[in-house]
Amino acid sequence: MPRKFLKRIMPDSAAMREHPNLRRFGERLTAPELWHLNRRNVSLAVALGLFIAFIPMPAQMLVAAFFAIWLRVNLPIAVACVWVTNPLTMPPIWFFTYKVGAKILDVPLRTHDFAFSLEWLQQEISMIWQPLYVGSLVCGVVAALAGIILVRVIWRIAVIHSWLKRYHRQKKTRQQKDDDSA
Repeated sequence: MPRKFLKRIMPDSAAMREHPNLRRFGERLTAPELWHLNRRNVSLAVALGLFIAFIPMPAQMLVAAFFAIWLRVNLPIAVACVWVTNPLTMPPIWFFTYKVGAKILDVPLRTHDFAFSLEWLQQEISMIWQPLYVGSLVCGVVAALAGIILVRVIWRIAVIHSWLKRYHRQKKTRQQKDDDSA
């Protein structure tokens, strides 16, 4: 079951409560629903993390943590999902979201020679920010919905597999008892 796997890799809430740097947050950070592993909590945490991952902004992990605490979804999973956009994947993902936003806004793609200067960066960002953020919002919503669906389907398949495994084990035990009594 996914819960067993996730419990193995996630930090313990009691250990988080005792961590010296996290004590100042008090009970908010150690609330049980922020560490609870169920299909709803995990799927919403994945959706939150994926949505924030697609939005170009600094401190994505802090934003994900804030919204996870506010929405009462699994905190570690929401923060971990933000790492879909990491230093290796940010450029291609954000270029793709820029292309999506340019297509939606019907704006031509800007392709210019690269010049490493603050003025060039400010000028380019002032020209591409609207398509970038429109595309990021659209892609973030799509990724969040896909994340919810994927987690819920995987969770359901794991539960069905667990039920079938237990059913076959019980059936085998009953057959052995019947064979022993005969």
